[in-house]
Amino acid sequence: MTEQLISDYNAFLVQRGLVRNSISFYMRIMRAVYNKAVRQKLVEQTYPFSDVYTGIDRTRKRAVSESVISQIYKLELAERTPLALARDIFIFSYCTRGMAFVDVAYLKKENIQNGMICYARRKTGQLLSIRIEPCIQRIIDKYSSSSTYVFPILTSTETKKTYDEYQTAINNYNRFLRQLSKMLPEGCKLTSYTSRHSWATAARNHNVPISVISAGMGHATEQTTRIYLTTLENSIIDDANQGIINCLG
Repeated sequence: MTEQLISDYNAFLVQRGLVRNSISFYMRIMRAVYNKAVRQKLVEQTYPFSDVYTGIDRTRKRAVSESVISQIYKLELAERTPLALARDIFIFSYCTRGMAFVDVAYLKKENIQNGMICYARRKTGQLLSIRIEPCIQRIIDKYSSSSTYVFPILTSTETKKTYDEYQTAINNYNRFLRQLSKMLPEGCKLTSYTSRHSWATAARNHNVPISVISAGMGHATEQTTRIYLTTLENSIIDDANQGIINCLG
C-alpha cells in the first residue's frame, strides 16, 4: 500500500462524485486497517495517507421545517409525472422515518406484510420495521403495479443492471427535487438527503428522545447520533412517527 496507490484511489473516489467527508470516511477505514498491519509487523510504516484528507468537514444544514414539508405534501402537481413521483417519494421517505432513497428504490412488495414495512438498510444491513400510516398507504396504492418493486424506479432484479438504473434514478430524483425547490420559499433546497434530515429534526422538535430517533432511522453507530440503542420497543418509534405525520394536515 503505497502513497501513489492511495492517491490514485482518492482520485477515483473524486471522479465518482463522492463528497469530501465520504472520501475521508473511506480513507480513515483503510488507514485503520493499514495501521493495524503495521502494529502486527506485517508491513513497514511509510505513511501513505499523509497527502490525502482524513478530517471531518462540518456539513451544511440539510433539513427543512415542518411547514415546508406540509407545503410539499400539498403541492398540486399533474399526476403520473416524474415531478409528482419525486414529490411522492420525498413525502414517503419523510413519513417512513427518513427512509433513504436507495432503500425506497429497492423496496419490494414482499417487504410489506401485515400493515408493516420490514426491510434491511442497504447501507448498514440493519433490519427496520415501520408501521404503515394512512398517508404511507395512499402513496403505496398510487403506484400499485405488477412490478416486483413498490415504486417505478427500478425494473431489473439483476445486480449490475439495478445498480446502473439506481445511479440514473438518484440523479433524476435530485434533478426533480431542484425543480420542486423552486416552488417553495426562497432558500429551501431539496436533495435526496433532505427528507431524512427533516424527519430527524422534526422528531427532535417534538421532544422525541435521541435514542428513539437513532433507532427509528436505523443509525448504526454513536458517531451518527449521540446515543444509539440497539433494542427499542418498535411501537414507541411508530407512535412518535404517527405524531409527526399528523402534523402534515
